[in-house]
Amino acid sequence: MHSKPDSRRRRLSLYLAASALVGMAGALASASSQAQPAAWPNRPIEMVVAYAPGGGTDLVARLLARHLEKELGATIVVQNKPGAGGAIGFAELARATPDGYTIGFINTPNLLTIPIERKTTFTWKSYDLIGNLVDDPGAFTVHQSSNIDTLATLVKYAKANPGAVTVGTTGVGSDDHLAMLLFERAAGVKMTHVGYKGAGEVRGALAGQQITIGAINVGEALAYQKGGTPLKFLGQMGLSRAVLAPNVSTFREQGYNIELASLRGLAAPKGLPEPVKKKLVDAMAKVAADPQFKQQADAMFAPLRYLAPAAYAAELERGEAAFRQLWKDMPWQEK
Repeated sequence: MHSKPDSRRRRLSLYLAASALVGMAGALASASSQAQPAAWPNRPIEMVVAYAPGGGTDLVARLLARHLEKELGATIVVQNKPGAGGAIGFAELARATPDGYTIGFINTPNLLTIPIERKTTFTWKSYDLIGNLVDDPGAFTVHQSSNIDTLATLVKYAKANPGAVTVGTTGVGSDDHLAMLLFERAAGVKMTHVGYKGAGEVRGALAGQQITIGAINVGEALAYQKGGTPLKFLGQMGLSRAVLAPNVSTFREQGYNIELASLRGLAAPKGLPEPVKKKLVDAMAKVAADPQFKQQADAMFAPLRYLAPAAYAAELERGEAAFRQLWKDMPWQEK
């Protein structure tokens, strides 16, 4: 006589129990998804370098990776993706999943000039900026045995031998390439451009006397000198003399109003989860302020200039506007 009410009660109890389980599962899934960024990193992180091994970016990247590993508690693997003046590596970084497991170096002016000169899948706004690390002035260097020892001597030789001076750079639109073009215009000379995949390759060509001029940034050139590469400076393109190379005169001091440098900083694909981005930004700032890191960076002649993300973005914005104007005045793309 009581079977029907008992049956209904059992069904109701089962329904309530099932509802409770579904609710618990939903709560656990929600908690899990919220905890996921907090658990980052729980596997190795890839650091993309858009230039060949042995150059200034590569060397600093490997030093930074070692220090970031300690801050983040994860292995960082440097991956060199050279080619097309940096465009291959920049594009790969921009299209990676924004989960914090792919980060990489971005270099000016290439990052700014490549999208101006041709259609690309990236601009500097394709990234979440982590912070700038290096500001390295450009320089002209020659083999130690060269008779050219000043910019004036270079101009004299280039005028007497149009096109005979070969200039090695890290590719079309790089700071080194733009410096060469600006120098040609300022000095009224014609030189021949030779592009390579990285500063390490330019160093090798200069050491082997396959090129006349190595357009290599100050920090890189000093590191190569220390390593035994027989090169000497003709001048550097900073606004003032570099702390790391006080005896090297600026282009301005030698009568050529040319100022160019390479910013090298860390970025990630746009759209990082906020907790992950904060961890990366905080870790980068901590490493940049670490006396041991600074000492090691000085030992490899890396001119440090840390910029937090907002200041870094402002610098990139200014740089982009300047290069757009330069493109109007003097397109640098080779025919």
